[in-house]
Amino acid sequence: MFRKVLVANRGEIAVRVIRACHELGVRTVAVYSEADALSLHVRMADEAFCIGPPPPAGSYLNIPNIIATAELLGVDAIHPGYGFLSENARFAEIVADHGIAWIGPPARAIALMGDKATAREQMRRAGVPVVPGSTGPVGEAEARETARQVGYPLIIKAAAGGGGRGMRVVHTPEDLSQALATARQEAEAAFGDGRVYIETYVEEPRHIEVQVLADGHGTVLHLGERDCSIQRRHQKLIEESPPPRLRERTLQALERSAIRAAQSIGYVNAGTVEFLVDAHENVYFMEMNTRVQVEHPVTEMVTGLDIVKEQIRIATGERMGFGQRNVEFRGHAIECRINAEDPRQNFRPSAGALAVFQPPGGPGIRVDTHCHPGYVIPPNYDSLIAKVVAWGRSREEAIARMRRALTEFEVGGVQTTIPFHLSVLDNAFFRRGEIYTNFVQRRLRPEDLEG
Repeated sequence: MFRKVLVANRGEIAVRVIRACHELGVRTVAVYSEADALSLHVRMADEAFCIGPPPPAGSYLNIPNIIATAELLGVDAIHPGYGFLSENARFAEIVADHGIAWIGPPARAIALMGDKATAREQMRRAGVPVVPGSTGPVGEAEARETARQVGYPLIIKAAAGGGGRGMRVVHTPEDLSQALATARQEAEAAFGDGRVYIETYVEEPRHIEVQVLADGHGTVLHLGERDCSIQRRHQKLIEESPPPRLRERTLQALERSAIRAAQSIGYVNAGTVEFLVDAHENVYFMEMNTRVQVEHPVTEMVTGLDIVKEQIRIATGERMGFGQRNVEFRGHAIECRINAEDPRQNFRPSAGALAVFQPPGGPGIRVDTHCHPGYVIPPNYDSLIAKVVAWGRSREEAIARMRRALTEFEVGGVQTTIPFHLSVLDNAFFRRGEIYTNFVQRRLRPEDLEG
């Protein structure tokens, strides 16, 4: 087991990793920017070191400063969390070059899956179903030929990243040129890479992902599915497991495809294979996230497994101490991402001091957060302040517990998305499990978005 781990991240995921390390008897190092000096992860770590100013480029994305801190404090492993440098293959290589263990997948797998067009082609060759489209990045001539073959509507996507940036839906040939230009500009601005590719646009799909774990000894397991269809501008808002209203054969197809995807690239550690599922329950590969997911607690609640601990054990070279038959699924779990945003102002970020911060508790409730009363939410980072996860013996019980927990959650000093989440939980379509990626636009009224 490692002696000391540096957590190259901030916020609730840094707290989560520190807790897992401490339970394993591993000392921890927190790195932080000047804006995060009073964050909970800094208080909880055994050692903490300031690595730069508030802008991420000077701190959490500053590879030389992170590596220098790791060497100065004598760590033997780095956990990157999610976001920031977690899917940066070059960072993973640099960590390894300095004789420090990387708690994540091989740099080659990160690079291969980080290029969305390349990943799509790799999956096609591996026999994983993909949405019809281009075999790689396209120029305008190739885009028009692909559009002629697959038909409209189609979707343009950035080759170098996701999250809705560099993405455009095109309904007619006349709109293609402008959409390509706009998507390239967005992709270049967001990822420093303006390449794009094209797929058939799957209308009203479900966004379903499969959690996988793989050790360095050839064992690859799945930990079930999560439904991440409740989104706004391609950003996930609510996740749950198991997905409601999907046939067993569809779930099995998702699991087989996820295992095949991981095996085809020699994947090691935790990862998530994401799919679109259409109205006929056809399954299509979308992307693979080569890191721990924001929504991993949903899977932990229904399996009883600690994914972050497994990441750490796998990185030490250990075999997983269980097989697929040992993975048991119990009940239903739902996660709501609580953001410091104002739904009444088009979800504008709401930075400021937390005059009140009292998370909920009680049976079946888990809250992952880095906040505390008096904490000042900086404007420099993602607006996530907490994840509330509710478990129940049934989906109905999980929804009821989540609703109760959100009404208990007291936050003062900033606006939050709690009222928005309550409106979703009360929605009849959501309660019936009739959900898809455009649920917010189609099933919620403007007054619901305002809470």
